[in-house]
Amino acid sequence: MNFFISASLAFFVLSIYTAHYIVELHKTTKDSAERDFVSKTSLYVSIEEEEDVSYSPLQQDYYRDSCPSAERIIRKALKEIYKARPSIAPSLIRLLFHDCFIEVRFCKTANGFLFMDCCLRICLNLDTIDSIEGCDASVLLDADESQTSEKEAPPNLSLKGLDVIAFIKSELENTCPGVVSCADTLALATKEAVSLAGGPKYSLRIGRKDSLVTFKDIAQRELPSPHATLSEILARFASRGFSPQETVSLLGAHSIGITHCTFFQDRLYNFSGTGKPDPELNTGFLQELKSKCPFSASASSPSPCPDTASAPSLPASDYHTNYGLSSENQIDGTIDLSFNNEGGYLNFGSRYYRRLLQNKGVMFSDQQLMASEETETWVRAYASDPLLFQRDFIKSMVKLSSYHVLTGPLGQVRTNCSKVLPLN
Repeated sequence: MNFFISASLAFFVLSIYTAHYIVELHKTTKDSAERDFVSKTSLYVSIEEEEDVSYSPLQQDYYRDSCPSAERIIRKALKEIYKARPSIAPSLIRLLFHDCFIEVRFCKTANGFLFMDCCLRICLNLDTIDSIEGCDASVLLDADESQTSEKEAPPNLSLKGLDVIAFIKSELENTCPGVVSCADTLALATKEAVSLAGGPKYSLRIGRKDSLVTFKDIAQRELPSPHATLSEILARFASRGFSPQETVSLLGAHSIGITHCTFFQDRLYNFSGTGKPDPELNTGFLQELKSKCPFSASASSPSPCPDTASAPSLPASDYHTNYGLSSENQIDGTIDLSFNNEGGYLNFGSRYYRRLLQNKGVMFSDQQLMASEETETWVRAYASDPLLFQRDFIKSMVKLSSYHVLTGPLGQVRTNCSKVLPLN
């Protein structure tokens, strides 16, 4: 749906981001040496291998002079938090995804600027200004008198880890006030969380800046639903430049965390309104899920449509610090997606794909990866070759973490991640 916004807001936003588009137009002129920053070992891949990943002038040692201890501070804080709260790993992965996946478009008209969401891919014969939003920490902003907050969008209501990012940011402010952005803090903290949870280690370029704006309505419509079909999931990712292979690799993060019975219970009792379970579910696994997710009235109704505001988005939520069936919510149980760390930490990702091969995917959207020859090929490849998964997961995480970032004079460095700095 298209709608006009005030000229003042439109020109304000465009004045912040216009230089970003100029950078994008000239991105192919970058020195290749600038792109070659990731160690080329089995667990560290070069971003240079990807043809479309020269996103911006990010640098591996961006804070070398201004805050040389930044990454060490983040790493130390995450290690201590993870010891007491291992659920922080999937929480931060999800938080990063929800921040980076938002995309907004502006179109130029004869009378000004038309604001449109990324669900509509054309500007009706108008000049497209291009996309804004991405990995800019907009999801961390609170609502204020001038705008709502992405945190208020229904898919974001269960986001966790906001307090952890706020704590780490305060630690950084104590050492290097006003230097390290919230966007970099989130990206680097997520990188550490992946490693702590048994995932591969990887390197990131840094130098992201923080957004001054937030888009609640776009977050509500654009984040994929756990009820989405495979074609819908692939289309959402493809519109952001992610191939089916990259999409399958990113979903390997569903090997940790938890999900609520509410979002797959129809598969157990009333799949597609048939009054029967999803016939694709492994019979033994179906009984296991039923024991943890007893029948409720909500299960007698078909799943909400993929775009429903009440559905959480991918990756799966990590709502409680305990795993397995939640004792905190007897009405809506939770399922541990690691299945008690099945196979150990070295099976981060691999266990997810192996379970899909056994028709043991919890979410409908997950099991759908077996519905296409192309995506099934990658599921089988990652199930049998953990090193291949690690390599591809690294590439996809680096790509996601660098999506539509703000750099240089664009954006700002917030001192408090939930509040925009006053404009001079």
